[in-house]
Amino acid sequence: MAEFLVTGAAGMLGRSWTRLLEARGIDHLAASRNLLDITKDDAVERSLVPGTKWVINCAAWTDVDGAESHLEDAEAVNGLAVSRLADRCLKVGAKLVHYSTDYVFDGKQSSPYRTDHARAPINAYGRSKALGEELLEQSGVDHLLVRSSWLYAPWGKNFVLTMRDLVGTRSHLRVVDDQRGRPSSCGHIAEATLALIDKHCVGTYHVCDGGECTWFDLASLVRDVVNPDCVIEACTSEEFPRPAPRPAYSVLDLTATEGLLGPTSDWRGRVTRVLEALEGK
Repeated sequence: MAEFLVTGAAGMLGRSWTRLLEARGIDHLAASRNLLDITKDDAVERSLVPGTKWVINCAAWTDVDGAESHLEDAEAVNGLAVSRLADRCLKVGAKLVHYSTDYVFDGKQSSPYRTDHARAPINAYGRSKALGEELLEQSGVDHLLVRSSWLYAPWGKNFVLTMRDLVGTRSHLRVVDDQRGRPSSCGHIAEATLALIDKHCVGTYHVCDGGECTWFDLASLVRDVVNPDCVIEACTSEEFPRPAPRPAYSVLDLTATEGLLGPTSDWRGRVTRVLEALEGK
């Protein structure tokens, strides 16, 4: 049986994990939803067998706006399924890595959120992820809870790729400039998490790119790399109302992680490398 079980293997983070494990020659099972639906008891029991050392839970409900009208569905994946995985891990002697989000916080801070800051989500998606965190902590399973934010990768649906397409086809864009956070490369998240595993870490850690920015700043960098002629205008969140409110400030504190793994390189370099790797594709 596989040493590592990766759930949600077809998603952005799951694909990054699968590539990392393949590159390191680590025995693993990459399970997409059609193989392992983590909301189903029988599927979890069938896939998570004795001998598995680590479960890397990359499966998630990620539709932030959709969660506002489908909270029960979001909680089934982001909350209750985490408890299901934790219970099964306890039975077979495995450890669990679970990923959460900056959206478990309310955005009212003006300095980075520490790992032990009180959860206070302001939207349904954040509440569903907060539920998963709470159930994981209550389960008693050995675990790593890794929070990240503003995920991007060379594949999947994410802001960096969306902006790449838009700045390449439009002459003018407007992007919100009153939400601040840290972009997070999925490749870096996987590598940093594996490094934490190798150091026998347990508990809660934050893993993001270094530095911080607004969505406008991030879009502007993409524009500078892809098409400097595109004009991007800053606007407010009120000018672009969405079903789910977003925290105004959700920068995650990296002190604990950097204390173990060293300084994290800046988001600008990481985003630029992803964009340059995509040139011509």
